[in-house]
Amino acid sequence: MKRIVLGVLLNLGFATMALAQSAPAPCGPAGDLGDDLSGNVDGDSRCFELRMYTAAPIENGVGGIDNLHQRFREEEVAIFERLGAEVMAVWQRLDDPNTLVWMLAYRDRAHRQEVWEAFASDPAWLALREKYPVPISAETYMMSATDYSNLK
Repeated sequence: MKRIVLGVLLNLGFATMALAQSAPAPCGPAGDLGDDLSGNVDGDSRCFELRMYTAAPIENGVGGIDNLHQRFREEEVAIFERLGAEVMAVWQRLDDPNTLVWMLAYRDRAHRQEVWEAFASDPAWLALREKYPVPISAETYMMSATDYSNLK
């Protein structure tokens, strides 16, 4: 049990460190992207983030995709929305049943950073994380809408 809890703490600590140490990839309004990317991006595009979380298998009540879904269902989505992000959708991957996929939208890169900094110290998130400890591996993709996309 100690090893699992340590894994959860390390996972959360590394996620917080990575957030603080690395700026997100370019996204949002074309003016933020520079000349090399802005030609294909709508000038009014929001910043989109696609995230894939693969849950560690459940062991001694810690982990598991069902606990991750319950965490999202119970309050995680609501916390992000309260902080100003728009949760566009949340999916269950069919080809990898241990993976939850979700997409958020922000005004721009700076807004994304503000949301994640507030989330990391939000008391509701800290309580929820303790209630549903789920070690995850995460993949993140930052995107801007093309000038011909219906979704901006």
